[in-house]
Amino acid sequence: MANVELALELAQRLLDHCVAQARERFGKPVCAAVCDAQGFLIGFARADGAPVRSIALSQQKAYTSARIGSTTMAFLERLRREDIPIGYFCDALLTALPGGALIEDGTGRAIGAVGISGLTPAEDQLLADAGTGFVQLSTLRS
Repeated sequence: MANVELALELAQRLLDHCVAQARERFGKPVCAAVCDAQGFLIGFARADGAPVRSIALSQQKAYTSARIGSTTMAFLERLRREDIPIGYFCDALLTALPGGALIEDGTGRAIGAVGISGLTPAEDQLLADAGTGFVQLSTLRS
C-alpha cells in the first residue's frame, strides 16, 4: 500500500460507504467529508435529511484530524488531559468533537482524513474510524 494517494474516486467511494453505513447501522442521515493530508477538502456528501449544522462540522472534523494527525476523539482527550484550551492552537477551524479520523497509507504516512457528523459523537467517531479501514481495504484490492 505504499505510495497510495487519496484521489477523488477513492474519496467518493469512502463518502458513499460512510453515508450508507450510517443509514444501515443507525437509520439516520449524516454528512461526511474527506480531505487531503493538509486538510483541504477533496469531497463531501450530505445525505437527504442530514442536519444543516453537520455540513461544517463534518468538514472541520476531517480538517482537524489531518492538521493534528490523530482522531478528533484523541484530540479531545489530549485537550482535557493537558488542560489546553483549543484556542491555543490559533486555528479557528479546529474542533474537538468526535467524528474525525486520520487516513494512512499502510506505512504510517497520512494521506488524508474523514469527518462524520449527524449522529451522537461516539457514533460519528465509530463511522469515521470504520471509514479508515474501508480505505485500507480498498487500496489492498486495487
